[in-house]
Amino acid sequence: EAPSSGDGAEPGAPRERRRRRGRARARTEALLHTLKRSRRVKANDRERNRMHHLNAALDELRSVLPT
Repeated sequence: EAPSSGDGAEPGAPRERRRRRGRARARTEALLHTLKRSRRVKANDRERNRMHHLNAALDELRSVLPT
């Protein structure tokens, strides 16, 4: 219980924030580039799947609606 009560205290919160920022700064440019590229690839994949599903739904709707 001691660690959880220390996390909720105000003096502990800024220290946690500083540590997180420090870790983020410690990343190399190559690692950041790799992470950004990975995120972009995943986002592109999600968007591609979203569009495929949307187009499939529109095709179904077209088949039901009279022309």
